[in-house]
Amino acid sequence: MIRTRGLTKRFGRIVAVDSVDLDVAEGDRFGFLGPNGSGKTTLVRMLLGLVHATAGEIEVLGKSMPRNAAKVLPQVGAMVEGPGAYPHLSGRRNLAMFDAAGPGGGRRGRADRVESALAQVGLSGVDRRPVSAYSLGMRQRLGLAAALLRAPRLLILDEPTNGLDPKGIREIRDLLVALNEAGTTVFLSSHLLAEVEQLCTRVAVVDRGRMVLQDSLAALLAPTGHVLVRSPDAAQVVALLDGQVVARDGDRLVVRHADVAGLNADLVGRGLRVSGIEAERRTLEQVVLDSTGASGDRIDGPTGGEDR
Repeated sequence: MIRTRGLTKRFGRIVAVDSVDLDVAEGDRFGFLGPNGSGKTTLVRMLLGLVHATAGEIEVLGKSMPRNAAKVLPQVGAMVEGPGAYPHLSGRRNLAMFDAAGPGGGRRGRADRVESALAQVGLSGVDRRPVSAYSLGMRQRLGLAAALLRAPRLLILDEPTNGLDPKGIREIRDLLVALNEAGTTVFLSSHLLAEVEQLCTRVAVVDRGRMVLQDSLAALLAPTGHVLVRSPDAAQVVALLDGQVVARDGDRLVVRHADVAGLNADLVGRGLRVSGIEAERRTLEQVVLDSTGASGDRIDGPTGGEDR
């Protein structure tokens, strides 16, 4: 559905996207992650033909972009850098205008398309008030409704749950899963790593414009080969498992062992108490921090003077 090779974008001397190879397969729920300023939005804009690449190749829906934008974009729903809308018009009027402006946007069926999109995002009861009176969460829902007007094969979303409360986040997550199960490929960027961890099947991480990681979520969060053990008899466990305990914090031990059940049976069989035991797995947050570093968009160092 999305394929890039050596994709690069320079703004003068600044390299915003640096030789990125991206592969999004049909049916993926794909999370695109990275710190602020890592090049995520620039890459998304290149996928949609909004920014032209300095070098490299882009394919969307199997066709070269931006050369085939007129054929590709009618099959793509997108929301990038926040939802766009005319603030003095109502949500329904905005969607009707978006529908009319798109290719093939005839009047026949327009009202049904607008109502269906509003219902999907939880805005079916919206009144005639202008968008300027909407909350941020309502604007996000309206932007997503605009992306869904044409029942797209591919959804490209930038921070789709920004401004939503926990209930709204769950509703949008459930909607994206349902759309995906019905055949829509979902590609989204987000800073909500816990949400991506619940929603996505594959992820990629960029840092300073470079792709640093791309894999299935199941592979990234697989057991590490260590077991987390809690025991009131921690000192005896350390003595028994000579060399296998790699870390200890009070009654919590990290043990190098591949078989959770076997380790538990061994400890209990030797009369040692086990209050908790499980395979160690990394969180998505740990995966991202390990691949990008923890500095994010901080700028540390002396103040004043010239930039270096």
